[in-house]
Amino acid sequence: MENGTDLREEKDMIIDSAVLPGEGDTAMLNGETHPSEWTEEKEADVELPSDAKPIDYSQLEKKDFVDLLKDAAANNDFRRADELIREIKPLFDDIRSTERTEALIKFKQNGGLDEDFEYKGDEWDHAFDIYLKSIRENRQRHFRELEEQKNNNLHLKTNLLERLRQLVDGEDTEHSLRLFKEIQKEWKAVGPVPPNQVKTLWANYNALEDRFYDQRTIHFELKELDRKKNLELKYELCARAERLLEVEKISDAVRELNELHHEFRHIGPVPIEEKDAVWQKFKSLSDAVYAKRDAVVADVQVTLQKNLTEKEKINEEVQAFATFETDRIKEWNQKTKEIIELQKRWEAVGAGPRARTKDVNKKFWNAFKAFFHNKNVFFKKLDEERNKNLALKTEILDKAVALKDSEDWDKASHELKELQLQWKEIGPVPEKQREVIFRKFKEACDFFFEKRRSLMNEEEKEQHENLLKKEAIIVELEKITQEKNGSVSQVKDLQRQFMNIGFVPKRSLASVKSRFTEALNQAVAALPVADQEKEQATLEVQLTSLRQSPQGDKKIQNKEYHLRKQIAKAENDIAVLRNNLEFFGRSKNAEKLKEEFNAKIKVADEEIAQLKKQLQMLYAAG
Repeated sequence: MENGTDLREEKDMIIDSAVLPGEGDTAMLNGETHPSEWTEEKEADVELPSDAKPIDYSQLEKKDFVDLLKDAAANNDFRRADELIREIKPLFDDIRSTERTEALIKFKQNGGLDEDFEYKGDEWDHAFDIYLKSIRENRQRHFRELEEQKNNNLHLKTNLLERLRQLVDGEDTEHSLRLFKEIQKEWKAVGPVPPNQVKTLWANYNALEDRFYDQRTIHFELKELDRKKNLELKYELCARAERLLEVEKISDAVRELNELHHEFRHIGPVPIEEKDAVWQKFKSLSDAVYAKRDAVVADVQVTLQKNLTEKEKINEEVQAFATFETDRIKEWNQKTKEIIELQKRWEAVGAGPRARTKDVNKKFWNAFKAFFHNKNVFFKKLDEERNKNLALKTEILDKAVALKDSEDWDKASHELKELQLQWKEIGPVPEKQREVIFRKFKEACDFFFEKRRSLMNEEEKEQHENLLKKEAIIVELEKITQEKNGSVSQVKDLQRQFMNIGFVPKRSLASVKSRFTEALNQAVAALPVADQEKEQATLEVQLTSLRQSPQGDKKIQNKEYHLRKQIAKAENDIAVLRNNLEFFGRSKNAEKLKEEFNAKIKVADEEIAQLKKQLQMLYAAG
């Protein structure tokens, strides 16, 4: 009994030195300081990054983002899923926004209006939204189930407390210790409860547990053994926490450290003399892990700030594009290439501080959209002008098509050339109709000029043959002149043949006509006939030439007019001469003057006779 007395006294001394629930700080649970408040405060300082070296998602395409979400949706790591969504959703939204902007620009360029535009996205947009919704729904369901489980655990622990209270307040039996251990085992097996109930539950549990040991001094040694075992377990947790300092991925290290804190809290009491030491060791190792976390976060913040500075620099460059204006398509296209390059630089820069991201992105995309809005307004106005040009060129095309089958070669040729000049003066038409309408206009012009060229080639061949025929006739006339043995009928027949031959090339027209006229006159002059007959032949030849020449009737009328005028003049001269003869009777030289005047009158009569003969021949020719 002496040993039993010593054991009870030692147990009483240990119990007296312990702080019971309700005395001092109620956070003293299981004989140690509760670490939950410290860890929550530390974790609230800085948002934990997903990795010590953030992954660069900026170069991924939409399909890659969907694959990442798909993998995340297949797992239940919602912390990792949340970190992934925070990283990739802004990038995916930027791509989707860009595609929507480009689709709207294209829609407007095709004649659409803003209010009619509806962007439905592609299969990757729909897949991304579905997986995102699935993750969020699963997360909500998971945490809802956790809360339900915590409430169930609270109910279970409340029942266990009631059982423990009944056991403590009941009579001690040989089964009491076994029932107490079963309650302890069940208590440890129950998961977490709502945070606001933790302190109260643990305070009540420890108070009942201490009462049980106080009331059962026989089990004091067993409790001391439990405390030593708990001390060993907590030092094992310290060793595991120390190994976390070597973990490369800091987010995994912090996550596991939080789990170690949960285990630390749920391990039972340790010997009072070791309580502070084990806690300080575990706390210092935790501080070291969080310090490493803070260093990583600091590096990340430096990178984020650097990215922010780069994006602000790009923003300064892109602002000039928002007010860019020009009336040249080439300059618009050049500026478009430049702003697309800026967009690529923008997308290549990593994420910035979350607090500044929205404003910086808004500034960039507002300038980006303003540029393309102004460009769209310019091209819309340009399209209106080009549509007007299309209407004008369509009218010209219709005229060209109407002329292409014309056989009025000179007139149609002149009109088509005028249409070609008008075509060149009109500005460009819409790109879709440019080649089609030009091809149709060119086909109409080419059809006419090709047909005209083909006909002219045939005419040139025929005209060359006519030239050879006319030159042969000239040779015949020259032969008559040389041999002086031709006849009037032969000369007139050659003249008729010459006149009946068709056109000759324009370049030879004047020379062949001059040669023929000269050869014809020389042939008539060389005819072996009387002068009167030769004179008549000459007149007939001349009349024939007049008749066959262009505007022959008018030339014959002029010839008749001149003959009549000459006859009238000659008759007037004769009347004057005869009138003057009456005054010569009183003159000394009257006879001599009469002879001269009579000679003149005779010449005039002969001239009148000759002119009247020509006039008669002219009538006969008519």
